[in-house]
Amino acid sequence: MRKVKVGVLGATGMVGQRFMQLLAGHPWFEVTELAASERSAGKPYEEAVGDRWKIGGEIPDFARGKIVKECKPGLDCDLVFSALDSSVAGLIEEELAMAGYPVCSNSRNHRMDPDVPLLVPEINHDHLEAIKGQKLGDGFIVTNPNCSTIGLVIPLKPLLDSFGLKRVFVTTMQALSGAGFKGFDLDIQDNVLPYIGGEEEKMEMEPLKILGRFEKGRFLDAGLGISAQCNRVNVQNGHLETVNVELGSKAGLDDVISSLKGFNPLEGFGLPSAPNPPIIVKEEDDRPQPKYDRDAGEGISELARGMAVTVGRVRECRILDYKFVLLSHNTIRGAAGASILNAELMLKKGMI
Repeated sequence: MRKVKVGVLGATGMVGQRFMQLLAGHPWFEVTELAASERSAGKPYEEAVGDRWKIGGEIPDFARGKIVKECKPGLDCDLVFSALDSSVAGLIEEELAMAGYPVCSNSRNHRMDPDVPLLVPEINHDHLEAIKGQKLGDGFIVTNPNCSTIGLVIPLKPLLDSFGLKRVFVTTMQALSGAGFKGFDLDIQDNVLPYIGGEEEKMEMEPLKILGRFEKGRFLDAGLGISAQCNRVNVQNGHLETVNVELGSKAGLDDVISSLKGFNPLEGFGLPSAPNPPIIVKEEDDRPQPKYDRDAGEGISELARGMAVTVGRVRECRILDYKFVLLSHNTIRGAAGASILNAELMLKKGMI
């Protein structure tokens, strides 16, 4: 199979760097274009990044000498991944879509648009039907959720399907890398920051679209109540979340655990980044932990590593029905890896 030529917008940033790492040697995609801000344009990628390579390991060889371009039409690729900051992403993504590029975006700008899928392949790939309503020339935009949202909705989906859901209360302990480069400058030593701008609003709204339906040309939200509190903690990678749920019908603990363990809707799709299974349930009292569980995930390739959501401490709740702890890798499953998995699904469906 001929590899699809892809470009990465915002390639020098934190999420852009993760795209570089995950796309190196990808069996279906070949990175032919890197794009970033005007101050980086015209420089080799290694020079443009400088001392800001923050995700561990080395810059992939394919990217080192590749010249960074501006984020505008004329890029030699069949698809673009957007890791742009939300301050500039909206118009740039629209311009590229109008020029005929499929855009897989990690940015928040178009997530809640009435004709843009907020895609999690294990949950709502039928929402891709919304693309037909976009008026963006020959291209289109597909988004993935906020990094903390995606970890939440994956275990919520089997509970919703099996028992129904009424209310969800979630408290996050989010890693520094979720704030990009500025995360490493936060006053976080001997500290917890109990506010992340816009995060709680995203977590309370995005799941309603993801877990809802797309019918007759419009999105119908899932109709459940979600309350979120979001905190920044001194961990480099991995968002930990404590979750309390009220189910729509009564269920035993064994049934709840079985629904989580049995959830595997992408089995047989053959997507390189798809974890099999997408939810790993831990039985130890003190797991999951970011240090040990953030890279969880196995599949048909190494790209599934870090793409699973780990769930632990599943138990009854005295106020609602059940409570549990979940962990997801915020820059893999919650960002670059999510966009890549979306593109793999669309390629499999013949949309690219």
